[in-house]
Amino acid sequence: MPNIRHEPVAPTRLQPLASGECIDPHRHDDHQILYAGSGVLAITTDAGTWFAPGTRAIWVPAGTVHAHRAYGDLELHMLGVPAATNPLDLDRPTVLVVSPLLRELIRAYTRAPQEDTPERRRLHAVLLDELRVSPQRPVHLPEPSDPRLAAVCAALRRDPADTRTLAALGAEVGVGERTLTRLFRADLGMTFPQWRTQLRLYHALRMLADGSPVTTVAHTCGWSSTSAFIDVFRRAYGHTPGVHNRTA
Repeated sequence: MPNIRHEPVAPTRLQPLASGECIDPHRHDDHQILYAGSGVLAITTDAGTWFAPGTRAIWVPAGTVHAHRAYGDLELHMLGVPAATNPLDLDRPTVLVVSPLLRELIRAYTRAPQEDTPERRRLHAVLLDELRVSPQRPVHLPEPSDPRLAAVCAALRRDPADTRTLAALGAEVGVGERTLTRLFRADLGMTFPQWRTQLRLYHALRMLADGSPVTTVAHTCGWSSTSAFIDVFRRAYGHTPGVHNRTA
């Protein structure tokens, strides 16, 4: 990531982002919590992309170089956490489930004014307590480092609906299925079907944030039927894509 900005203090504020708007690569000396109550927020690092709809937040550890991108119009809530305080004890970006209580705490804490008052300090303490019990979710699309694996992943990124087997994809780039199977686990930490499902979910969230119909999303992203897409989406995010579209 070129032209990396260094911002020592991670800001705590509400920042609107229009659909397609980006924040270029930067890093903070603080940890940061990022939450968008509507649309989809994507955070990209050298290790891959983490994405969060309105029921998720992203924890970004201090020192992590990251860039933001909005899919759909966002009201991005940014919350800085001093590096000396790590309530989650996490050293890599992580997607967290946002309960209704945590959502309101984040909204309240990022709302102006932000004077240092006893009430605000108590609000901050409760927010950190709620973060500690927030379940983690693997909403992450890791980036391959092996060039052979990168060629296969690039083909699928171009067309998430590509239904070719790993053997067929490997034949196109001159790599055997067994080698690619091993590389998916070693380089990306997941199987080929798991990575392809994450890729399709990522594209689905982006399309839903732009207002695409559920049936169109299911077809474009490679599910065999709309019902199959709805089932996978519900298991991943706890609600149907139709509900996601209405609340985004």
